[in-house]
Amino acid sequence: MNIRSETLLDYPAIAEVNTLAFGQENEAKLVEEIRRSDHYIGELSMVAEVEGVVVGHILFSYIDLVGAETLQVLGLAPIAVCPQFQRQGIGSKLVQAGLERANVRGEAMVIVLGHPQFYPRFGFKPSVDYEIESPFPVPEDVFMVKPLQNYQEKYKGKVVYPPAFDGV
Repeated sequence: MNIRSETLLDYPAIAEVNTLAFGQENEAKLVEEIRRSDHYIGELSMVAEVEGVVVGHILFSYIDLVGAETLQVLGLAPIAVCPQFQRQGIGSKLVQAGLERANVRGEAMVIVLGHPQFYPRFGFKPSVDYEIESPFPVPEDVFMVKPLQNYQEKYKGKVVYPPAFDGV
């Protein structure tokens, strides 16, 4: 398996992976919307290939953390693996590769709305532990934060997702 940043030629395959994984087009459209925004980070939109075929995708993009000041942090969404390749560790490898790359870039933290059985193995903890408020009425254990090497105490407040997320 090969994990790398997406290229323009990957766009159709990434849309297909997201549509197949989620059974709808909302996440594929989200990826397209983020790409057209100033929240997009090409280096952090990554694919997993098996024998040259894109079978997984992960996207980290900028979201706002509004507290004493407005700070940009990373949001992890979406992550998708083709159904026939799920439960083989591809999603975990995408998350790990993305977190490593985000850390090298000097990002402060990653925020995810996701499964509490999956993300804690990567160091994610409930956002309330960091005084970070979810914009959604969800259980505390599904809205999580992973601090990176440049995390500082000033990263507190309420998460505000860009308009691209409105359709998901």
